[in-house]
Amino acid sequence: MTTAQVLWRLIRTRPWLHIVNVIAWIGVYGAELGTGWIARLFFDRLSGEATVGWNVWTLIVLVVVVAIGRILININGGWLDIWHRFTMTTLVQRNILQSLLRRPGAEPLARSQGEALNTLRDDADVVEWVICRLIDFTCFTAFGALALTILFRIDARVTAMSVFPLLLVLGAARAVGRHVRRFREESRRSAERVVGLIEESMDKVQSVQLACAEDGFARRMGELNEKRLQATVRDRLLSQSFNSFFANAGTLSTGLILLAASASLRSGTFTVGDFAMFAAYVASLSRFIAVAGDALMQVRQGGVSIRRMQELLGKAREDDLVRGDRLHLVGPLPRFGTAESKPEPFQSLEVCGLGCRLGDPDGEGTFVLADVDLTLRQGEFVVVTGRIGSGKTVLLRAILGLLATESGQIRWNGRQVADPSEFFVPPRCAYTPQVPFLFSETLRDNVLLGLEADGGRVDQAIQDAVFERDLSELPDGLETEVGPRGVRLSGGQRQRAAAARMFVRRPELLLVDDLSSALDVETERALWDRTLGNQNRTVLAVSHRHAALERADRILVLDQGTVVATGSLESLLATSPHMRALWSEEERPESTERSS
Repeated sequence: MTTAQVLWRLIRTRPWLHIVNVIAWIGVYGAELGTGWIARLFFDRLSGEATVGWNVWTLIVLVVVVAIGRILININGGWLDIWHRFTMTTLVQRNILQSLLRRPGAEPLARSQGEALNTLRDDADVVEWVICRLIDFTCFTAFGALALTILFRIDARVTAMSVFPLLLVLGAARAVGRHVRRFREESRRSAERVVGLIEESMDKVQSVQLACAEDGFARRMGELNEKRLQATVRDRLLSQSFNSFFANAGTLSTGLILLAASASLRSGTFTVGDFAMFAAYVASLSRFIAVAGDALMQVRQGGVSIRRMQELLGKAREDDLVRGDRLHLVGPLPRFGTAESKPEPFQSLEVCGLGCRLGDPDGEGTFVLADVDLTLRQGEFVVVTGRIGSGKTVLLRAILGLLATESGQIRWNGRQVADPSEFFVPPRCAYTPQVPFLFSETLRDNVLLGLEADGGRVDQAIQDAVFERDLSELPDGLETEVGPRGVRLSGGQRQRAAAARMFVRRPELLLVDDLSSALDVETERALWDRTLGNQNRTVLAVSHRHAALERADRILVLDQGTVVATGSLESLLATSPHMRALWSEEERPESTERSS
């Protein structure tokens, strides 16, 4: 969609809000017409040239009434403008977030997290300013057309002189349009690089310290900030220079018109009241010229922001940007719950011919998960194993709907699942990834994530996750702040905190990805014993660890996205070269650990 199409469709999402805002500001600017008309009556009365039989005191009262009216109209217009801007910014930001959250969870963004944050924060704000500037332009156009009509009837020659500065502004704005877009794009890109580096550094601070690269990191940050400064200065300098030019063009218009009007006054074709009306209207018309130029600049800059938001969402989702769904800005917020409070008891999960493709379909780095079959029945523990890059994590994510699939079906209790991303949620299913994400909140908040659960349920989840000993050593127990991404916890503690988050929801099906990869042998065995000790749990796990493979009812061996063997551990060790190689590779580090 073009910039004009996006703006028009956003306006159509809240048409009455725009109409009311336009009417309010037409009233604000229209009040200036009344002020000029009263000034004309007042000065004509003082000079004895009035044709209306009002006295001076009547006109003074009228001036006071109009002034009070203008104050009330301005307050109303200002309130509507604030509400309008807030609504449009919130709508655009909500649409972007909603579109990003609807995409498969493991599908990478078109930009880094820092760039996405910059787009969500700054570019959405620019679009709101563009729409409001267009409203100002619309209102000023209505006011300007009426004011020029009135002035033209008084003196056509003088009024015609006001058109020249406007044409000058339009030509200048068109001439610099390409530079406006380029400078704004450079400014946004440079800001994204700084934000992106800060975001990455917060996640990799230990790696920077271990490599003794603090000085190099500081230099790099300084270089990016210098480039950001230069790009921002160019962008702001161009914008402010032309804003000044637009304002001075209005001043030029004022000077030319008043100069011509004063000449007409001396010749007797103007009354003092006519001159006062021209002076009042010309000041407003000069603002119209500045607003017209600024609106054109804002549209150019807004086009850059709209294109960046479309790139973030992707071509297939660009319509999401202009969705007009309800915003819950007043009144109680809606309550969000799980798909079912009491789901149908789990009996079986069937994966038939599942296919998934990652990367550029025409590129060399494409990974293909092809024709995978899997059956999981109530109470079973099935392990998916294979070498690094064989597709184990891809399989789990494809089943959960975190990656888009190209072929195959997924059946729950014999019925096909239409949308896995919405279906496989608690209390049906819970998932713990290999690298779990923790928020900068307390351990309790990270376990519950908004779930309402009693203390006994939380304690049982902590027990199942083998976290009770670690919990007793934390300074504030469950109320301990874990820090950004759980930085105050060890890798094994983060994994078990995520496992407790899964257990507290009491799902019937657990999907876990290398749940015990950061645990010592003793803790790992205890975790699997407690996880599998509950007969109501069914578990599909990705793992290459002996503690998991030895307990598995069935094992699937993946190689380059294809199932090459399936069966029990004993049968696979006897028949599968892949399984024997994986078992021996895992045995060596465990033997070393036991000997140490």
